[in-house]
Amino acid sequence: MQQDEIELQALGPDHIEGAVALSCQENWPHRSQDWQMALQLSSGAVTLDDQGRVTGTILVTPYGADCAMINMVIVDRNVRGKGLGRRLMEQAFALAGNRPLRLVATADGMPLYQKLGFVPSGTIMQHQGNVTELGAPDDVEAASANDLPEIKALDRDAYGADREALIDALAERGEFAVIRRNGAIEAYAAIRPFGRGEVIGPVIAESALEARALISFFAAARPGAFLRVDTDSRTGIAGWLKEIGLAHVGGGVAMDRPPKKSAEQARPKVYALANQALG
Repeated sequence: MQQDEIELQALGPDHIEGAVALSCQENWPHRSQDWQMALQLSSGAVTLDDQGRVTGTILVTPYGADCAMINMVIVDRNVRGKGLGRRLMEQAFALAGNRPLRLVATADGMPLYQKLGFVPSGTIMQHQGNVTELGAPDDVEAASANDLPEIKALDRDAYGADREALIDALAERGEFAVIRRNGAIEAYAAIRPFGRGEVIGPVIAESALEARALISFFAAARPGAFLRVDTDSRTGIAGWLKEIGLAHVGGGVAMDRPPKKSAEQARPKVYALANQALG
């Protein structure tokens, strides 16, 4: 199969079952519900074989006009080396328009992304496991629906992009916790069902101490539960995550196209991602 023989289709709900099968092939934990959430926030493409089986996927998640995350880039191992990955990425560029692009690269995908102009900007560490028993912090409280506008504004300031749709999707599926100072929300975190258990993220905070308190708030209510946190290696919370039972099990390389300015690369307020796919 040559590149000019590859037919792309828009990724839709009918392709979810095949997409789950591909992510299982990669040992990714995504359930159909996780794919559905990603698709709710994104547009994307699939490649199909002559029997209609999904052989490749890609999603583009726009965050306003500020940037877009490219994610869920998978090519069936049985048809690699035939140009599918590049064609899927070209389709992603078309879907993203003029937005700056972000992604988290696997080792397999890195060479292609570098050829396409992506530049590394950080290292993402995936931590997961059965959390130890923790005490509940005193300065964290559960958020309400009335807090969402303030949470969205705080997230926009920290992440540098409009993620209102993501926050709404998280609110549909999970919970939020906040830290208030003088009546204003200074930090927040979210938790939702994902993969083998639940994922905590995003975590937006002024300090590592606040980030740990937000994570502890959720973990304290779930002793022994299987939790996941995806964090940048620069945040300084990786060692503590190991201490509470969340082992470092992998991750990826954050990449940008075009490259960020050095001042933009360090995002100290972003202590955990929604997950590697969604940033």
